[in-house]
Amino acid sequence: MKTDIDETLDWLGNEIHCAACQYHRLRQNGLCEPGSACVQDRYARRIDRFFARNPALANAGLDHPYFEVRAVAAKYADVFQLPRLLDDPDDTVRWSAAQRLPARYLLRLRNDASREVRIRVAARLEGADLIPMINDQDYYVRQNVARRIAPYLLPFMIRDEDPEVRREVAQRIGKEWLMTMAADTDGGVRLQTAMRMSPAQLAWMRHDPDWRVRYEAANRIDAELLVQMRNDEDSMVRERVAQRLWSGIAITQDGGAR
Repeated sequence: MKTDIDETLDWLGNEIHCAACQYHRLRQNGLCEPGSACVQDRYARRIDRFFARNPALANAGLDHPYFEVRAVAAKYADVFQLPRLLDDPDDTVRWSAAQRLPARYLLRLRNDASREVRIRVAARLEGADLIPMINDQDYYVRQNVARRIAPYLLPFMIRDEDPEVRREVAQRIGKEWLMTMAADTDGGVRLQTAMRMSPAQLAWMRHDPDWRVRYEAANRIDAELLVQMRNDEDSMVRERVAQRLWSGIAITQDGGAR
């Protein structure tokens, strides 16, 4: 019994007949093979194998009615033929073409209707080219923007509605903005911020409502302020405070500096 993947069907679900194919003569030279390397097949891997063996035929595949053929052909076709595919109705085809084109062509896709296309565009563009995507409707697009945009532009994303995006911002934003981000409503954002703070800045976080932030403070603030955290409500924070205080006392008693 044949499984779906064993079948040799075209994109319309019809059985493939090599004799009716315009490329049937290629078979005698091993340049195509039913069920393995076939431009008529509905499976992308088989289409890919066909164009890998016959890259000179890829340009012709750019106008095929089946989107998988157009998308795969774009990997092998003349690059000068690809700009027109940026207006293709299928997002897979648009992105397949965009991957091979210079970055300036990606600017056209910053407002693409497809979330997947915009995510990939944000992962390739850099600097000021990403500014129009700062307010993208999709949080994961904005997250990619936060990872790649120039740090001096990150203050525009401090108030992003999604905490995952703000966490990315906290990891890269200039240190002069850390105290601003320390007031974020999300504990994860404050933790990312605290991890980048100096001990003096971190002192302001010793009463944070999130125990993880207080634990970070207990790790690095000066001993004079650390004493104030001995009765912290969280056992792990208290334990870390005690470890540091005891270590400081022991070193001092040995004659060394804290």
